[in-house]
Parts: sequence; structure tokens; C-alpha cells
Amino acid sequence: MSSATELWGIDNLPYGVASTTDGGTQVVTRLGDDVIELATVAKADSVRKWARTFNNSSLNPFVAQGRSSWSAAREWLQAILRDDKRKGLVAAATKPLTEVTLHLPVQIADYVDFYASEQHATNVGSIFRPDSAALTPNWKHLPIGYHGRAGTVVVSGTDIVRPVGQRKGKDDPEPVFGPSIRLDIEAEVGFIVGGETEVGTRVSVDGAGDHLFGVALFNDWSARDIQAWEYVPLGPFLGKSFASSLSPWITPMEALASAKVPLPKQDPKPLDYLQGDDLFGLDLQLEVRLNDTVVSTPPYKGMYWSPAQMLAHLTVNGASLRDGDLFASGTVSGDSRDQRGSLLELTWSGKEPLQLPDGTTRSFLEDGDTVTITATAPATGGGRMALGEVTGTIQPSA
Repeated sequence: MSSATELWGIDNLPYGVASTTDGGTQVVTRLGDDVIELATVAKADSVRKWARTFNNSSLNPFVAQGRSSWSAAREWLQAILRDDKRKGLVAAATKPLTEVTLHLPVQIADYVDFYASEQHATNVGSIFRPDSAALTPNWKHLPIGYHGRAGTVVVSGTDIVRPVGQRKGKDDPEPVFGPSIRLDIEAEVGFIVGGETEVGTRVSVDGAGDHLFGVALFNDWSARDIQAWEYVPLGPFLGKSFASSLSPWITPMEALASAKVPLPKQDPKPLDYLQGDDLFGLDLQLEVRLNDTVVSTPPYKGMYWSPAQMLAHLTVNGASLRDGDLFASGTVSGDSRDQRGSLLELTWSGKEPLQLPDGTTRSFLEDGDTVTITATAPATGGGRMALGEVTGTIQPSA
């Protein structure tokens, strides 16, 4: 098992926001089991730009500065960490991870959730449309997505209150109102966007890299019973909007250079606006734990649509980007049963319940259940590095 020093080394350096009992809130990075207060370091190093930028309670001012500033800040940070003469500056701004409180790292502007895993879409189609084609006719022509609720994106560790709403089972003569009884997870990867654009303009596949700031693990909690009753014909609404959990750590895209892999073959060939030279997947190995039991290990590298294609499609109609926009991949699932990223798939809609080590079973989440998603990626210097975990515990409905 890799140590924290290896998983959170100088090739990683994710960004987050933290507060301490003896100071304010500012942008931080993680090195091993410590956090480094970046505004404090920059002030001591007499770098006024970064001192101002990082002395904030969110990453938005930094994200707004664009690709050149993101690269410059990373170069400065790596240089100061390698400089023996400035070790004292870093040491004075370093605190154990256990002594800080991590916050939602970005003020989310808009949130879009995609449906980019062919394996996940095929599984869901097979469950709900067993007598029809698993994939809908449009699925391989465009990255399907829906607009979510930015205000209910919460930081990892926030308890999730079981939602209530309307549901109608196949044997119910009329819809009933009450707590969701088919509460699910969706193991996803989120992408933070920077570099605002104007309404009426669009971002190309090859221009997407200028707007992709970083990556964070994401859990788009889903009330499958509420969703099933409400989603025809306009799609997800209350079954999704009650909560989505985001990791407190945003891994910069530059840190994931060694994780880039080719996409699976796309057939039929996408339309011209979804083609380009900067198409890529990411070699991210996710792990999903339910109450400390590993129930799935979804591989992100098999995702059908590239993040660049998702961003290009998101703006092709002239929709603008705002600093702090978040879009997510949709559930990450692989080819085998133990690589499915939702309980809906893992239990085949409850027909094949999970057997847990304590002798209990799960079809969907029960009150008190804790779900934690972690991931690793290849590091530039060799080995693998960690992405920040995302976790949440289910509380009874209010």
C-alpha cells in the first residue's frame, strides 16, 4: 500500500480551501498528511499576486485567472517546495491535515451532469428497457446531460438527509408521498471550469483545455424511485437535486498529464464539432466503499466521451461558461459486475442484493450507511497519486 507521502507528493499538489482555529480561511494545498497555507507562503515569499489570490475562501478568484496563471502558480509552488533556502517559509505555513477544516473549494456557478459511460448507459437501459435496445438512438451521437442544482452541491463529509417526494411503484394504484426507499449513489468524476465566455459563443474541443481547471471526485446521490416517477418527459429533477457531494480537493489538470489515455473507438464518427486533436480519457481507478466494504472499482479510462467533448457540447448552442462551473461525467462503470458505479447496477435494480461482511444485505442505501469514493492516477514522476476522497453518510428524512 502506498504511503501518504507517495500518494500526495510534489507531482500532485491539489488545491483546496481550509480554515484553522488560530486563523482565517485561505486556499491550501496538500503534501503528505499536511496542508500548506498558500497565501501565508506567498506573503512570506513576497509574491503579492499569489498572496492576494490565495487569501480567499474559495478558489474562484484563482480559477478566473485562466490557464497561464494556473501554470505559473504551479511552477512557483513546486519551485518553492524544492528550494532548501525557502523551506522555513513553507514550514511556517504547514499544518497537519487533522488540525484544519476543509470547505467546499469552489463556489459552484452552474452544474451539469453527463451520462458518458457506455457501460453504465447500457446497464441502465437493460434494466429499464429489457425488450428494447439498451442505448437510445442519440447516445453515440452526443454527450447526453442534464442541468443540476448548483446550490445543493456540498463538500465531502456533509451528511445526506434522505429526500422525500412522490413515488409510484408498479403495484401502487396512485402515487404516494414519503421518504425515498431506493436511495442510490453515482460514482463520478467532476471537472471544474474557469475562463468565462460570452453568451452566443462556443468552446471547441481543442479549446477546452484552456477552461478545464481540475478534477474532483463526485457523488451524485440519486433517489431512483422519485426519479422514475418524475423524469418522463423532461428528465431528472427532484430525484437528483437534493444533494451532490464534491471532494474538498481539486487536482489540477496539469497534475494529470501522465493519466491521459486515448478514448475508446467512437463509432459512428461524431459530428465535426465533437472532433479535434485534444481528445483524451483519463486513467483514474476509482474505489467505492459502503460502510468500509469495497463494493466496486470503476475504471474511468473506459469512458466513451472525453471531457473536452462534454465541454464543447455544453457550449455548442451558445451557452456561456462561468468561473466555478462544474460538470460531471455521470456514473463511471466498467465491463464487469464489480466495476459498476451505482447500486442500481450492482444489485440489478434490487434483484441481486449485495451481501455485506456483517451478514446484512443492501439493494439501496439505508439510514446510517456511509459511502466513500477514492481514486488514484498515474503520477508524473512514476507510481500513482491520490485524488481527494468524497464521502457522505445517510441521515433519516426530515
